[in-house]
Amino acid sequence: MTDPTTSAAIAAGTEPGGRVDQAARSLWSDVFRRMRRRPDVIIATLISLFFVIVAVFPSLFTATDPQRCDISESRLPPQGLGGEHPFGTNLHGCDVLAQLVHGARPSLVLAFTVVGISLIIGLVLGTVSGYYLGWVDAVTSRVLEIFLVIPLLLAALLLLSLFRNVDFGGGQLSSIVQPAIVLILFSWMGYTRYVRASVLEAKNLDYVAAARSLGASDLRLMFSHILPNAIGPVTALVPTSIAGVIATEAVLAFLGIGVRPPAVSWGIMISDGAEWFTGGFPHLLLFPLGCLLATILSFVVIGDNLRDALDPKLR
Repeated sequence: MTDPTTSAAIAAGTEPGGRVDQAARSLWSDVFRRMRRRPDVIIATLISLFFVIVAVFPSLFTATDPQRCDISESRLPPQGLGGEHPFGTNLHGCDVLAQLVHGARPSLVLAFTVVGISLIIGLVLGTVSGYYLGWVDAVTSRVLEIFLVIPLLLAALLLLSLFRNVDFGGGQLSSIVQPAIVLILFSWMGYTRYVRASVLEAKNLDYVAAARSLGASDLRLMFSHILPNAIGPVTALVPTSIAGVIATEAVLAFLGIGVRPPAVSWGIMISDGAEWFTGGFPHLLLFPLGCLLATILSFVVIGDNLRDALDPKLR
């Protein structure tokens, strides 16, 4: 017969002696150990952290106002780190370095906002639908299927074009509200599917059954016992999703329906610099494009290696 200590340990989500909890800690310790041994992961992490710091503390890298433009200094070539305009100026005489630094914030804030809110939606919907099944799962699955068949870029083009004249106020961050709403609307489905599949597997485990028999509520079972053990596969989606949102924002800004002037973003800089690439001013395109690609690739590398590290077949 199981003693009270054993039952309480099982109900808490661990085996006697904390073996399951230790296994979870061991999993993430093993993931961290595998990740830090990869030179590409270390380089990608440093690059992504660098751009995050640039976005959070732009004043550390430039004291120039990105909106301060002098048409008499239009299209100056790069002058090096000792010059007044190290990366040159654009068509309107704005400092390219200042715009690069301040352009990182809208892209990264948008990406983290979209991924964070989409992840929360996916966790809640996936957990509830996987736990209860029945009509809850049926409704969630049908809605999910509807959103899955709608191409993200096409939907974003349509919705942002329809509501492009809606004013959310001035300022750089207010310019990301519309793209954020649209991208969140079409970004929660993948998280929901992964969480639902993990919950279906985890909810029949012995410690969940023991906790249920001891009177644990559905809410406690879902978010204290099932979800922490089902969240692993979803974690690997986050870095890759951040890279995807950054790329999508650049495409939308390039098309003129994402982050729009007078705000500054890498997508806007790429759009403005593309026409001058063959006109003798390639730096107007190459600098923002290089920052964009470096950021995207760094998050993709982290996401791919995290997925491999969490895959039990590769461990």
